[in-house]
Amino acid sequence: MKKIFLIGLIGMAFLASGCSSNTYSRLRDQEDRLIANYISRNNLQIVKEEPSSDHVWGEKEFYKITGVDNCYFHLISRGDSVRYDTVSASRIDTIDQKIIANDLIVARYKRFGLTENADTVSYWTTLDQAFPYEFHYMNLSECEATAWHLAIRLMKYPESQCEIIVPSKLGFSAEQSSVTPYVYILKIKVKQ
Repeated sequence: MKKIFLIGLIGMAFLASGCSSNTYSRLRDQEDRLIANYISRNNLQIVKEEPSSDHVWGEKEFYKITGVDNCYFHLISRGDSVRYDTVSASRIDTIDQKIIANDLIVARYKRFGLTENADTVSYWTTLDQAFPYEFHYMNLSECEATAWHLAIRLMKYPESQCEIIVPSKLGFSAEQSSVTPYVYILKIKVKQ
């Protein structure tokens, strides 16, 4: 009798814990709703096709990055597409500065949650954080946030700045495990 009672008690506890906890699927559904609510609350205009390189971005215009769920990109400033090198008094060469795989990226950023009045984490200046975040472009072992690499592909050049809405599965490992989406304002340089 004692054994049956104990098995029944364990079974009820198991069922109760299963009903109250969130499954990953439920957490992802909540995250999708949170992103949709953020977009709606801020009146963001979503475009589904990647804008051309000479496109002038509207203040609230975001590109829904093709091939991934709920990742949105807004270009704030394009940066420097060419660099001029003086070869001699009569000749100046232009060098395309498009970022390529394995370039060393130096990044400053601000991160905030998608809820109203969310806290901001800032690594924007040396007063916030002495050293910027550095990683090699397209090296996911140095920077596991896939969304950052997608953003850099769209930013294209050093000195660019963007805003990205990052779902947890494309963010850093802490964001992935807590299923927490964030907005990042990101500015980059390439270290020579």
